[in-house]
Amino acid sequence: MPLSIHEYLATDHDRLERLLDEATAGNAIALEPYEQFRRGILRHIGIEERILIPAILQAQGSTPSPDAERLRLDHGAIVALLVPPPNAAIIRTLRHILGPHNILEEGEKGIYRVLDTLDGPNTAALVAKMKAAGEVPVMPFNTKPDVLEVTKRALARAGYVLLEEGHADFT
Repeated sequence: MPLSIHEYLATDHDRLERLLDEATAGNAIALEPYEQFRRGILRHIGIEERILIPAILQAQGSTPSPDAERLRLDHGAIVALLVPPPNAAIIRTLRHILGPHNILEEGEKGIYRVLDTLDGPNTAALVAKMKAAGEVPVMPFNTKPDVLEVTKRALARAGYVLLEEGHADFT
């Protein structure tokens, strides 16, 4: 039986989470697994932006989805966090965003399951298209002094803040 959209993308979430865990397992951020996480999450976001969200709009008759809008805001925030070199605040904020974001996608009424239901016969073709999606070009980290201010503005547009140590939302 072919994979569902939910199975394919939720499995990718698990892989990305393992890479982020591996990157942050020691006293310092391990750059090799973090780079794999970074490349993987950018590809994953690309799949959702170029394949998944348009498929949802088509299946719903082009009716804008509030969940799709939330996902796009989250995607912008996640991508902004991948621009500067990683540090504890960036990792903390990534995890803070990814937890609820992944539930919105994978949950019982998440968009992956919704699209599996709405798109039925086309699911296998969509999963094949997702599997065939190439990697996204990844730029080196931006180390310019103002990069964190730009990142903070991108986070604010999506309703987030950079979770520095001691911040009220620190987890």
